Amino acid sequence: MLKLKNVAVSLALCGAVAAHAEPVKVGVALDISGPFATIGAETRDGLNLAVERLGGKLGGQPAEFIQQDFAGNPEQANQLVNRFVQRDKIDFFTGPVASNSALAVGPALFAAKVPFLSSNPGPSLFAGKQCSPYFFGVSYQNDTYDEAAGKVANEKGFKNVVLIAPNYPAGKDHLGGFKRLYKGTLKDEIYTKVGQIDYAAEIAQIRAAKPDAVFAFLPAAMGINFIKQYVGGGLKDIPLISPGFTADQDVIEAVGDPTLGMLNTAHWAHDLKVPANVEFVEAFRKKYNGRYPTVYAAQAYDVVMAMDAAVREVGGKVENREAVIAALKKANFKSVRGEFKYGANNFPVQNYYLRVVDKDASGKLTNKLVGTVMEKHQDAYVGDCKL
Repeated sequence: MLKLKNVAVSLALCGAVAAHAEPVKVGVALDISGPFATIGAETRDGLNLAVERLGGKLGGQPAEFIQQDFAGNPEQANQLVNRFVQRDKIDFFTGPVASNSALAVGPALFAAKVPFLSSNPGPSLFAGKQCSPYFFGVSYQNDTYDEAAGKVANEKGFKNVVLIAPNYPAGKDHLGGFKRLYKGTLKDEIYTKVGQIDYAAEIAQIRAAKPDAVFAFLPAAMGINFIKQYVGGGLKDIPLISPGFTADQDVIEAVGDPTLGMLNTAHWAHDLKVPANVEFVEAFRKKYNGRYPTVYAAQAYDVVMAMDAAVREVGGKVENREAVIAALKKANFKSVRGEFKYGANNFPVQNYYLRVVDKDASGKLTNKLVGTVMEKHQDAYVGDCKL
C-alpha cells in the first residue's frame, strides 16, 4: 500500500509540474511607430485576431506573444531581438515590416536556432545565398509581386515606364522584380528616401519623361503622400501600376478617390473564394468595425496559424528545434490563400493576382480581384539556396 501511495503522489507532482510548464513564447517586433506605422498596425491586428481565435494558445499549449514596438529602426530591432533571445527565451519570432530590419535581426535568430516566420519582408538574400533553415518567408519573396506587375504592364501594352521606389533593400528587390519580366523600355528609375513624404521633384521628373505608365513601390505613408501628389500634380492620365502594398486598404482609406482604377498585384485578395479566407475576412471585419483587412493583416494571421500547426505537430515540445523546423516545413495549416507549400528555400510557391481599386456594393473603396497573373510561382533566387 505504501508503494502505491508514493507512486500516486509522484504522479500528482508530475501533473502539477506539467500544468505549470513554460508557455510557448513568441517574440513580435512591431512597427507601431516610424515610417511603416500603418503597416505595423495592420500586422498587429491580423496577428491578434489569430491569437484570439486560437484562445491564446498554440497547438493547444499556453502561449505568450511578447509584442514590442521598435519604430522601424534596424538597430533597435537588433537590440530587441537580443533581449527576446537572451532574456525571454523565445521559441518563435515574427513581426518586422521592412527587409532591412529582417536582414538585421536574422543572424542573431539563426545563431540561436529560433525560427523566424516572416509576416511581410522577403529579402532576396534570405531567398538565395543567405537562406537559412530557420527563416520561413510565410508571405512572399520581394521580387515576385513585381514580376507579376511586369507581366500586367506587358499585357496592357505599356511600351515605356518610369519606376520609383525607396532606396533600401526591398525597394531594389521590387524594382528588380518588375524589370525581370517587363519587356518595354525603362524611361527612368527613381530611388527616394525611406519615409519621404514630399515628391514634388520626382513628379516633375515623371512629367518630363512622359511615360506610358508609372510603376511605384511606395508602401505606407510614402504611398499615401505620393498618390495624393501624383494626382494633384496633374498626372492622373498616366496609369499608375504597383505591387499591392502601394494600393492596399490602408492606403486606399487614407487617399480616397484618387486611388480609383489603380492596378496592383498581390498574392492575396479579401474577395478570394477560399473557405479559410472567407472566415478570416468575416472575423476581421466583425472585430475591426467593418474594415477590410490588408495583405499585411492576412499574412500575420497566417503566420500564427503556421506556428499553431507546428506546435501541435511536435506535441508542444518546442525545445526540439529540428522537429519544429520539420513541422513548419510541412505547412499543415489552412492558409487564407488556399493550398500552401514552400519551395526548397522556405519561400512559398503560390499564385499572384491582379486587383483593381473600385467600389463595393455599399460604395466603399476597396480592391477587387480581377484574375490570376501567375500560378504556383517560385521566386528567382531558389537556385542559389543550398538548404
